[in-house]
Amino acid sequence: MGSSSDIWIIGSYSTEFGRKPETSLKQLTRETYLGVIEDSGIGNGDDIGSAWFGNCLMHTWGQGGIRGQTCFIELVDEGLFPARVPMTNVEGACATASMALQGAIKDIKSGEVDVSLAVGVEKIYRPGADKDPAIRQVMFDSYYSGVDNFDLDRLFDEYERAAQFAGCEFEKGEGHTIFMETYGIQAALHMKLHGTTQRQIAAGAAKSHNYAVNNPKAQYRFPMTVDQVMEDRAISYPLTRSMCAPIGDGGAAAVVCNDDYLKSLPAHVRDRAIRVAATALTGGIYRSYEEPSLAHYAALKAYRTAGITAQDVDVAEVHDATAFCEIYQAEMLGFCPVGQGGAFVESGETGPGGSIPINTSGGLISKGHPVGATGLSMVYELVTQLRGEAGERQVPNARIGLAENGGGVIGLEEAACAITILERP
Repeated sequence: MGSSSDIWIIGSYSTEFGRKPETSLKQLTRETYLGVIEDSGIGNGDDIGSAWFGNCLMHTWGQGGIRGQTCFIELVDEGLFPARVPMTNVEGACATASMALQGAIKDIKSGEVDVSLAVGVEKIYRPGADKDPAIRQVMFDSYYSGVDNFDLDRLFDEYERAAQFAGCEFEKGEGHTIFMETYGIQAALHMKLHGTTQRQIAAGAAKSHNYAVNNPKAQYRFPMTVDQVMEDRAISYPLTRSMCAPIGDGGAAAVVCNDDYLKSLPAHVRDRAIRVAATALTGGIYRSYEEPSLAHYAALKAYRTAGITAQDVDVAEVHDATAFCEIYQAEMLGFCPVGQGGAFVESGETGPGGSIPINTSGGLISKGHPVGATGLSMVYELVTQLRGEAGERQVPNARIGLAENGGGVIGLEEAACAITILERP
């Protein structure tokens, strides 16, 4: 595998995720950028020819438009980031960081640059939200940037019908987020159509929480049992709090380059380089209840490009904004038959020693989910695994990794889905 036009990740980094009330977006950007440059081993950022900056919610902190340029200007002033580098701002809900990575890769594929930077940063947590319902609601309402606000009636009608069919409720009042509601409805639909159980969802959640114990970057690092997950506070049936991604802040980034540039680097840098085997992006539709999702079609495209099948994947990071998503995406990505995801996850196949370890980072429900950074944090986990640097959560002999990163919602699926397949040479 491989060709003269191969694209390589030579630097990958993630901050710790969590609530960072004293850390500004510029400070998060600085840590993320300096971290990825240090990891790349290229000395400084002078060779970067383009940059793609991902963020979703900076406008709620007073800065829209030129988000990346404002976050990088002091780095330029200090000579830490090259002046005059073109920077493209990217926003695609929770798939934002993966879109930034795809943009950087396309810059290299076009021949325009030899080295490109993809970075995503996000601040979601607002001080006082724990005690003030009004502040908390502002935080929750920010998620509406990921839905069709021009036709909310259509979206809400779809959820009302699906909830009635599945035998659950669609609640959109104070204290509820649109995304937790839609994932709850999707989980209830899967339970009705395929017999999936709440305990199977809890099994996936407990597995991910236990993986996160060994991830120093994770927001939550405590072990959980299936019973503890089941007994936690209800969020949106069948989901409990432990099945849902927390609110937090963080940043992640990658430095990518072409073959010629990689060959010019020292051996210790080349030895840690990870090949980009494929990327794919698909768009969401108002699908029927049993129609495969956009993740299924993105995966098929990526598998064809990479020349592999689902069975060749050694480790995967999937977009588990709720633990149900691991069950569903295991089916959509071809790791198990449709309808059998619940039993597949409950059997341990996605945990340590299983056929396809999923979310060894702890997943979004434990690692955290600062939406504009999430996709690149998934890539960071895969790069760490493929380099053999994951410590106690290491998947033995991992050679091929896959990240599935969804963003926004259209009906009962995401508005966008990005697939990234990486390979250790």
